[in-house]
Amino acid sequence: MTGGGRTALVTGASSGIGAAVAAALAARGYRVLGTSRDPGAVADPLPGVEYLALDLTDTASVEACAAAAGEVDVLVNNAGESQNGPLEELPMEALERLFRLNVLGPVRLTQLVLPGMRARGHGRVVMVGSMLASFPLAYRSSYVASKAAIKGFAHSLRREVSPYGVGVATVEPGSVNTGISERRTQYVADDSPFLAEYRTMLTALNANEARGISAQAVARTVLRAVEAPRPKPLYAVGSNAPLVFALRRLLPRSSVERIVARRHGLR
Repeated sequence: MTGGGRTALVTGASSGIGAAVAAALAARGYRVLGTSRDPGAVADPLPGVEYLALDLTDTASVEACAAAAGEVDVLVNNAGESQNGPLEELPMEALERLFRLNVLGPVRLTQLVLPGMRARGHGRVVMVGSMLASFPLAYRSSYVASKAAIKGFAHSLRREVSPYGVGVATVEPGSVNTGISERRTQYVADDSPFLAEYRTMLTALNANEARGISAQAVARTVLRAVEAPRPKPLYAVGSNAPLVFALRRLLPRSSVERIVARRHGLR
């Protein structure tokens, strides 16, 4: 599936991975609709990209965005929030917001564009997840769970829509250098019993992301998923993905969990 004037809708296209994906699709000849909470405030609008307003935590906004987009051939669910904190200290309102943003909003948007894809006999849906969904990390439980959920929706959806020419895939990036460490929401008390270990994890996490792959590398992987005749269920990129997924198949789960923990300074 290539550009040829087809329409792609990319959420969270004002910066980072979303902006890189939108630029890559525009270069391939797609008509690209990129979303932002405030299109008028996009600092560096991309040439060839039209911006639509979208707040994934607001169902009415999701439905208005889908209506404004019209027929969509490619949906890249990229927008989301990165969240940290010991589970017992995560406020429920923050956890609920995260799931509305990272899971329920993208799922609703997918529901709204699928009937048109199915009727036209072609389409692609790509969920931008995280390798943490496959390799969970302490103090990131809410984020890990949201990315595992979106992957679960994608895996189950594949079989439902593949007979109608619609391909569904999840792209799991590892550490990506997009400046997300500066925008991550964090919930840990100053007197938390977990504070020292949390700070150790966070220092390693930020350092890994500073050394991570570029947003453009992730965008190239998303493009592969979009344009593959038969997209794979999962594409992983960065953080030595081929090696670590091979180890995940060969080693006991407990051993893999220890490796992930030690990479982040945890025992």
